[in-house]
Amino acid sequence: MKLNIALLAGDGIGPEVIDQAVKVSDAIAKKFNHEINWKPALTGAAAIDAVGEPYPDETHDICMASDAVLFGAIGHPRFDNDPSAKVRPEQGLLKMRKKLGLFANVRPTFTFPSLLDKSPLKRERIEGTDLVFLRELTGGIYFGEKGRSDEGETAFDNCVYTRAEVQRLAKKGFELAMTRGKKLCCVDKANVLETSRLWRETVQAMEKEYPEVEVSYEFVDAVAMRLVQWPNSYDVLITENLFGDILTDEASVISGSMGLMPSASLGSDIGLFEPIHGSYPQATGLNIANPMATVLSAAMMFENFDLQKEGKAIRDAVNSALEQGIVTEDLSENGKSYGTSEVGDWLANEI
Repeated sequence: MKLNIALLAGDGIGPEVIDQAVKVSDAIAKKFNHEINWKPALTGAAAIDAVGEPYPDETHDICMASDAVLFGAIGHPRFDNDPSAKVRPEQGLLKMRKKLGLFANVRPTFTFPSLLDKSPLKRERIEGTDLVFLRELTGGIYFGEKGRSDEGETAFDNCVYTRAEVQRLAKKGFELAMTRGKKLCCVDKANVLETSRLWRETVQAMEKEYPEVEVSYEFVDAVAMRLVQWPNSYDVLITENLFGDILTDEASVISGSMGLMPSASLGSDIGLFEPIHGSYPQATGLNIANPMATVLSAAMMFENFDLQKEGKAIRDAVNSALEQGIVTEDLSENGKSYGTSEVGDWLANEI
């Protein structure tokens, strides 16, 4: 297969972890006789510095002309610490999701047998955890009208959803549940929010189309609690943008490190694959960032092309590295650790 992949390294540790995913992907291409044409493009603070825009039109054109996007991370402290900044790296991320139509963020949370004791939760609580969040990504409070009134003393952010937006996300959730444990949880706050009531009634109306799927409805605060008590009780969870943003970060630490969890953002035409961690600016250039989440995001990318053996080969290599202690300092024991690039080299060689 010939693949054209847009490569958006972004900011902070983004370029370092992306480099390792490229090494691994190139090893997969060689092993399975594929051809990958990488198409680098600017985004985030790097793009602001270069052209004054966090998601330039040129970058969008490259993404639209590609089969998929492999993305690193965006963000820089100089913007975080300046509330008055008019242009921010994160604006590029929201713009990219909207323009590419990436409405479904797929975030798996699973455990690694060799790392069960690295989790902040007890082994017996997390063993066997294998859940997936589908977060709606282009609607809700992040995209609603926002502003100030009362001479700047009052601020507002409107949360708006249409039934069609809920239906297309829920459809992906039901379909995913049918391939897994046939359990779907709709996460909302229907006792308080009108948008959540729309979510709940829309999903309820879709249940009859998927009679094999067991559907539950839980308030977001209850899910936040249960994720640290019985995470292995969940299979597929669907939710709106803000709730999903918070809950998926909570779930990510179950595995023991945010540096291990991949994600995909899917639309009708193109998919974007990225680690769930941020740009981690403090580690930039130190060769200490964990590249495995980005590498596993590449595995999700191959699987999205229905290249299951290729995805499995990457996952097997990552599991082997974890079992043998070929890890960065966030996962090291007894002071023994490897650099970002060393882990990438090892994984590529293993493949």
